[in-house]
Formats: sequence, structure tokens, C-alpha cells
Amino acid sequence: MIDFYLNGKRRQCADVSPDTSILELLRTQLGQTGTKEGCASGDCGACTVAIGEPDVSGELRYHNANACITPAYQLQGCHLVTVEGLSRGDALHPAQAAMVECHGSQCGFCTPGIVMSLFTLHEEQRRCPAPLTQERLEAALGGNLCRCTGYRPIRDAALSMDQYPDTHPVWADDPELAANIVTLRQNTATTSEFASQGHFTAPRDLAALRELKRQRPQARLVAGATDLWLETTQQLRILDDLIDVRQVAELNTIEETPEGWWIGSAVTYSRLEPLLEVHYPTFAHLMHRFASSQIRNRGTLGGNVANASPIGDTPPVLLALDARLILDGPDGERELPLAEFFLDYKKTALKDNEFIRAIFLPRPSCDQNLKVWKLSKRREDDISAVLAAFAWRQEDGVMRDVRLAFGGMAAIPRRALGAEQALEGQPPCVKAFEAAKRSLRDEFQPMTDVRGAAEYRQMAASNMLERLHLMLVAASNQNTDAEVMLDAYAH
Repeated sequence: MIDFYLNGKRRQCADVSPDTSILELLRTQLGQTGTKEGCASGDCGACTVAIGEPDVSGELRYHNANACITPAYQLQGCHLVTVEGLSRGDALHPAQAAMVECHGSQCGFCTPGIVMSLFTLHEEQRRCPAPLTQERLEAALGGNLCRCTGYRPIRDAALSMDQYPDTHPVWADDPELAANIVTLRQNTATTSEFASQGHFTAPRDLAALRELKRQRPQARLVAGATDLWLETTQQLRILDDLIDVRQVAELNTIEETPEGWWIGSAVTYSRLEPLLEVHYPTFAHLMHRFASSQIRNRGTLGGNVANASPIGDTPPVLLALDARLILDGPDGERELPLAEFFLDYKKTALKDNEFIRAIFLPRPSCDQNLKVWKLSKRREDDISAVLAAFAWRQEDGVMRDVRLAFGGMAAIPRRALGAEQALEGQPPCVKAFEAAKRSLRDEFQPMTDVRGAAEYRQMAASNMLERLHLMLVAASNQNTDAEVMLDAYAH
């Protein structure tokens, strides 16, 4: 049984299989067909919906999400808003009215998803008014594709929403809605077995999760589901034994220590971004090209690591920063460096009954440098062809503590140990970097796939090292404004 609110009305859905998505539930059981299926992989945004969850004060906070890859059971104790729930009779919501007046809809297939992303942006503006910068606009709409190429009128609609009457849905008048959802969440048992077919279990604490992994070590863990759900939508696999870790309290904490931060494996990217912006602005800047707001609102750092994809965006950065992991399970916890976690393609050091509890992000020293560069076919919401993360210090004119990590260059995310050795203790000179590039060619045998040939990846990785070299030379010449290539961002 899934117990939630849909456009202000309580709904209870029984006989739902564990691998049912929100999109499937809406279209096949609830008759809400305004939400469309485009790619079924979280890439196009046509299926975008808004999910409201209470914050610590009990106020509902709405975020956009891809209905095609979000488990329906994660609606338990939430408020789901679809495009059908925005207007007030014939009076359109400002997001809808602006799209109409600016002619932002062409064929119309993608329009419901775009409207829902604009709705969450409008809600954010209502709660915390701020200038709608190009950066914020890209973050809000980067996960929505319009194949009719209507982006200018869509942008105009987004920028003009505040000029329309603040028409809000009828359900927004209900003073009890937020309190009812809070109560619904509180009444959910500590460990809830929701599914009538198979298992979809949502533990609320670490002890319950450990026990579930002891009983069912073969069960798949699900947090944001932004990659796992592709197994059912793209590969048609049956996911009938799932443990949802999103509600586990201990996995949702960010614990600060003098040495750094332990980030719970269920912490979403959206929650992590403020910390990165303060302490690792380069890492935070990568988040603008990490998937989309729909994905960042659901996906987790722990999931990106556990997925062990050779082209995942965050593992190379974490390797360059010398991150560590706590692995946990019914046999107890253990700690290991991230560099020892990845064993082979999609193989990790996790035992069958273990899970990632937290990721340690060391506090940067005042003289530490970090550069992260990503190559992908699509600027937003795309996986890397090659991603490079370089960390180092400069001391007395030479490079120290050099860590060079790459994604897309091997079966696992990996550090380039030979290239690091070639640069360690050396000035940023041509000779040192030529030696590093030669070592790089010997260390990696990249894959060839749809994102790039092996030769392209090898050349790209070498050019990224050369870019670092040229930037260091420019800095040593006090030409601090020099940039070697155009920045891959509009802002």
C-alpha cells in the first residue's frame, strides 16, 4: 500500500509491484496522463513532476523529479503534484500562463515537464525571492529538452512568471495539508513492508537496515534510483526485492569534524551543494554539469560511488581529494580508502551484506588546489566521456601532494599513479608534464563506446594535463586571468 497525497487529495494504492515507477502509477492506475514518457531514463524531462516533503519546520518543500525513474513507493508520506493540479479552474498558474503568452509550447509533448520545473522554480522564488540569474535558470531547466528547439520562448516564460497574477491551486488553500502529510509520515512504521508483490522495504534507522541486509543480502539497495531504475526501464529486468535507504536517519547526516566531513550515503546532491560551495567551489561548479536538478534532487553521493561506473562524475573528484568510506553491515563497520573500493568493472570491495554508510571528504588545506574538467556530448544532464580531477599544492615552486584521477579511461575510476610520480616534487615545466603525459599513455587503455573512441579519450586526457600545465605557467607569470580554453558554461 502506498499512502500519499496527489494534487491535494489523499490516495492509497494497493497491489503495486516494487519496480513500479511514479510515471507508470500515474498513467496506468491513477488516470493522470498529463505526465509524459519520453526517454524513460531521466534524460529528457518530459515526465517531470513535483514532490512535496515537509522540512524540519513542517512546511512543504517542493522539488522536481523524473517520474520515469523514481520508485512509486517513495511517494509514501509525500505530496505529488502533476500538471493537472496547477490551475485554479480556468485560471492558469503563472508557470502555465507565462508559457502560453510567450508561445513556449510547440508540439506540446515536453511542455508538461517544463511547466512542472517552472512550478518548482516559482515555489522557490515565492519562498526565497532572489534574482533569476542565468545560472539559476540553467539549473532549473537543464534537465528539460525541447526537441522543437523552443528554448528562447521557454526562457522568456521563466523570466516573466512573476509578472502574472499569483494564481495558486485550490489545494494550496488547505491549511491542514502540510500537517496531514507530516502525520502520515510519522505514522509510517519504523520498518515498513509496503509491497504486496515482492519486497519494497523502507527502514528508518541503521539497526533495521543492518538486520534487513542480514536477512536478505541479495536485496538491492535504492536511494535516488537514478541509475538502478534504468535496469527496469531500459533492460526490462524485474526488481522485486528492494530496500529503500532514503529514510535511514544515520545515512542522512553530514557530520563535521576538525579533519573534514562524513557525508551520509543517502544525502542528496542538492543537500550537499551548499557545503561544496563554501569549501570546494570547484567541486560545486561541477554540480552544474552533473545531471540535472531532477537528478540532483534525488541522487546521492553514496549511490554514485556504489554504482561503480567508470564514467561516474564524482568518484574521480573524490579520488583526487583522497576520500575514504565507511562500509557497514550486520558484521559491523569497516573503513577503507576510496582508492581500494573499486576492483574491476562494476565490482567493488562491498560484501553481499554490506552497504556504504558514509563518505569522508577531507577538509582542504589553505594551499590546496583543485581543478575538475568534464567532457561530454551534452553540457547538462549527460555522463562524461572523460572527466579529470587534479589536486595539488605548490611549495617553493614545485608541485606537492599531486593526485590525478580520471573517469572514462579504464574499467574503474582510477588515479594516474605514474603521472603523479612524474610531477611530484617537480616545477610545472615542460619536461615534467611531458613525462606525465607519456606515463598516462602507458597507464591507461581507455574503452571505445558511443561517447568516444579510445584514441579520443587518450588524447583528451593528455590535453587536460597540458591545460593544467599552461594554467600553472600563466599563474607563475602572474597572469592570473589567463584561461587556456573557453569555459564550458554560459555563466
